[in-house]
Amino acid sequence: MEHKGTIRIETERLILRKFSMSDTEAAFRNWESDDKVTEFLCWSTVHDASEVENVMRSWVDNYTNKSFYQWAIVLKSLGEPIGSISVVAMDEKTEKVHIGYCIGSKWWRQGYTSEAFSAIIPFFFQEVKVKRIESQHDPNNPNSGKVMKKCGLLYEGTLRKADWNNKGIVDACMYGLLADDYFAVKE
Repeated sequence: MEHKGTIRIETERLILRKFSMSDTEAAFRNWESDDKVTEFLCWSTVHDASEVENVMRSWVDNYTNKSFYQWAIVLKSLGEPIGSISVVAMDEKTEKVHIGYCIGSKWWRQGYTSEAFSAIIPFFFQEVKVKRIESQHDPNNPNSGKVMKKCGLLYEGTLRKADWNNKGIVDACMYGLLADDYFAVKE
């Protein structure tokens, strides 16, 4: 892989960019403190902005690492982050990235998450040269799977008791997209 780091990507309605410490309050207000958002995630709802500040500081510090990918999903019309999308796991040997995302519940079902995910796919295949992009969701959170399908990832199966989140140990519905398939469609 040819790591580029978290670069700015713009879509019709969104700007995907690095987080800054000034995003702390918006992150807390827009999704980190939202129980609906964290229900199927592996981190708990945050009740104090100072907790977000620590996470934000670690992200900002990690931007010097070219293999660190953590984007703020900024709604252009609002001018502040409404969620995040990132590489939550990576395997250099198989040239694979695993994508995770979350967005504030008041922006659900408006296509923002799909727009963000669709925007990073060409970046990873064309620029970083990954061979596989994958993501997974708890079967009790089917809307997350709809995002993956909309972005062209294929359902590959459900791994039994293979993940954990705020519900405990859960099944994981796995989706993937291969560079070979991506470029075959582009030709």
